[in-house]
Amino acid sequence: MAPNFQDIVEEARLSARALLDYGGQFFNPTVRLGVTGLSRAGKTVFITALIHGLSRGGRFPVFEPFATGRIARAHLEPQPDDAVPRFDYESHVLTLIEERRWPNSTVDISELRLVIDYQRQNGADSTLTLDIVDYPGEWLLDLPLLNKSYEQWSAESLAQSRQPPRAQLAAAWHAHLNALDALGREDEQATLAAAKLFTDYLRACRDERFAMSLLPPGRFLMPGNLAGSPALTFAPLEVALDGQAPERSLWAMMARRYEAYKDIVVRPFFRDHFARLDRQIVLVDALAAFNSGPEALHDLEAALEGILDCFRIGRATFISSLFRPRIDRILFAATKADHLHHQSHDRLEAVLRRAVGRAVARAEGTGAEIDVVALAAVRATREAMVARGRDKLPSILGTPTPGEIANGEAFDGHTEVATFPGDLPADAEALFKGDDAFRGLASAAAEKSDFRFLRFRPPLVERNGTEEPSLPHIRLDRALQFLIGDKLQ
Repeated sequence: MAPNFQDIVEEARLSARALLDYGGQFFNPTVRLGVTGLSRAGKTVFITALIHGLSRGGRFPVFEPFATGRIARAHLEPQPDDAVPRFDYESHVLTLIEERRWPNSTVDISELRLVIDYQRQNGADSTLTLDIVDYPGEWLLDLPLLNKSYEQWSAESLAQSRQPPRAQLAAAWHAHLNALDALGREDEQATLAAAKLFTDYLRACRDERFAMSLLPPGRFLMPGNLAGSPALTFAPLEVALDGQAPERSLWAMMARRYEAYKDIVVRPFFRDHFARLDRQIVLVDALAAFNSGPEALHDLEAALEGILDCFRIGRATFISSLFRPRIDRILFAATKADHLHHQSHDRLEAVLRRAVGRAVARAEGTGAEIDVVALAAVRATREAMVARGRDKLPSILGTPTPGEIANGEAFDGHTEVATFPGDLPADAEALFKGDDAFRGLASAAAEKSDFRFLRFRPPLVERNGTEEPSLPHIRLDRALQFLIGDKLQ
């Protein structure tokens, strides 16, 4: 779609905001780091572990300025955006360490400012301000809606919902859809019913058994204070792609609310938060897709392509900093690497690299740096070799969360167990070869699945005297080195 007047106005606002932000850089060098990922990927844990490790003395041998002692201090300061909720770091630390529970998932945007006092490589003292912006990946997948009409979005959503395994989950919504007359009179009750059934379908797609990732509009699953509003009360219709909605028709009503969703939800998020980011990490729970099956992995691949296409990427220059800020480093991180033996970590990275490969290829030549890592911001397991007959299997030891089930046994949240989750193939491409590449929960019973990854409680962290303990991790320091290491030289 060609840019409209509203898009031009938004670009002017972004340029004005960029000028203000750049002016502040002279006195206070700042990096705005976006942290996102789809539901349950570990965004809250990542931010909590990052701040805790830098401010409390974690073990970061790969993060050069920390390992060489050039970081003198890292401390929290009040965040700059008064309209954005503060990331509740202190509460999340208590939840992890004292209660051994994972913090609640991200359902809204939040922010925190970490100030790092350090010594440059030339010996001069300096300060870097790190503004961490935490936001749901589901919101990111809404950005393509800005370039789609209601009719385009409807056609794409309906086509997608008719593919397995989504088709079975959309049956009730499809039945209601068949009874609607898009050209008929606008009808609030019919619209409410359609929106509810459409939302139920999206929610079912997100269930662990199916683990779908591409589920816009994002606020339908995370409505917040917009729950019940007209901006969240619409659904796709069977309408002509190039047609014109009659006045006061059901079609016109749905299209109007779709546009309201973009105006009220999507554009403000893009303008006020997303377009101002300098660096970005995208956390990916690939293990959830392995648990579910090939369809979930293909859906994850499509979602990651959509996410990367949303970013304004490229090498940051003086001119771009003034008028069109760009993200010049993006890290895709496969989380929960501690749920696999270290022998499979490289293979997990390879799977993620394959999943984002096509999108990364399109980004070549922009000057941006893009990398992939397998990590665990907080390591919940240990490793062991477990005998099975004459064989010894590389296994992991951990405490499953209450209610987790394996081999018919339900765990109580207190018993430590050894599990063998399965080997990832040496060739990542093997997992992407059709809908029968491997067996998951969407098509097989749990005991017949090729992979079964349990959820584990956070580790029991022993205190050393009165000092707050450090949190164990896997490659969190490598992520830090890529994201901000160059800013601390």
